[in-house]
Amino acid sequence: MSALTVYPENQPQSGVAYTDFNAIHRHLDQIGVQFERWTANCELAADADQDTVIAAYSDSIERLRQQYGFQSVDVISLNPDHPDKAAFRQKFLSEHVHADFEVRFFIEGRGLFYLHVDGKVYAVLCEQGDLISVPANTTHWFDMGENPKFKCIRLFTTPEGWVADFTGSDISKSFPTLDQYVTGLA
Repeated sequence: MSALTVYPENQPQSGVAYTDFNAIHRHLDQIGVQFERWTANCELAADADQDTVIAAYSDSIERLRQQYGFQSVDVISLNPDHPDKAAFRQKFLSEHVHADFEVRFFIEGRGLFYLHVDGKVYAVLCEQGDLISVPANTTHWFDMGENPKFKCIRLFTTPEGWVADFTGSDISKSFPTLDQYVTGLA
């Protein structure tokens, strides 16, 4: 289940939660964040390679390429048995911005994006079928959980791909981790 919780930036215990797709879409649209649901053009095997995955979502990918001028697309995945999972998680947990969009489509699994915008923090739980497009220069962080399991399509307008400018803020330490957030929704 996808979810959105909107918090005052200094009150991580006082969020208002939404689980209805239209409500999530409406709130994120107000801050310039694109949130969509995609379906594959065909059935995908669990071990589908990158080319097969991209082909299965080619119509949606091409629409975004035309809309934003994306130059490259790839597929990234991480599983609980990955030896560097803790290091990868720490890299994304610090608040940062990008000069490019951060676009992720969740083919499987889930992740929690935190967007820090205009005195509020938006926690966006993305799950299988969800696309999130975080605009350039939007302050945010991402939690994949202690035992990450996800596969995502990423789109980039620059050949460099994921390049972060870290803010140095420790705000992310005040908000629930992915595992705590999901437990709180139950």
